[in-house]
Amino acid sequence: MTPETLRRLAESDPVMGRLIQRIGGCTLNPEPQRTPFESLVRAVAHQQLHGKAAETILGRFLARFPSRRFPKPEDLESVTDADLRSCGFSGSKVAAIRDIAAKAMDGTVPTSRKIRTLSDDDIVERLSACRGVGRWTVEMLLIFKLGRPDVLPIDDFGVREGFRVTYGLDLQPRPKELLAYGERWRPFRTTAAWYLWRAADAAKEAAKVSKP
Repeated sequence: MTPETLRRLAESDPVMGRLIQRIGGCTLNPEPQRTPFESLVRAVAHQQLHGKAAETILGRFLARFPSRRFPKPEDLESVTDADLRSCGFSGSKVAAIRDIAAKAMDGTVPTSRKIRTLSDDDIVERLSACRGVGRWTVEMLLIFKLGRPDVLPIDDFGVREGFRVTYGLDLQPRPKELLAYGERWRPFRTTAAWYLWRAADAAKEAAKVSKP
């Protein structure tokens, strides 16, 4: 993230500026080599699970396709639902992954080349048509695959918790409140979200240390 981005964020919001100073440089590193299909499957795997548990399940899933770094949508035709369940996916996640694969093959889920030509809103609309894929899931793709600079995931627990601790609130802001406040961070809301995630992580670690 450029120093100019951080400077403009700090100027637009002194509290955010102090958070940036405390955390240091932004190390957000998008992974453009992942296809939209891969990004969505990984996001579904992580839904409602701790990161380590999700990565364990994904590891078992990938082991079923040893000749691939990550399977292609058509590769899923070679495995049964029972195979996917045995990796640790719930029934609803199996159904979601199947639907994502089908929509990748029919073009609803665009290729890596095509998705780069679409606006954030167009991507949200297209990918939200997939089973089990909501706005939050698409926002993670926008941030961590495409590196889009102005995404604020207002429904994300970590972002809202980071806002609560950074701004000294008793309760997390409601999504609409966070959206309204975040207008001052445009067009760098992705960077602001990253710092709020770090604030939530820091508060969690501090709470562990303070426990007897």
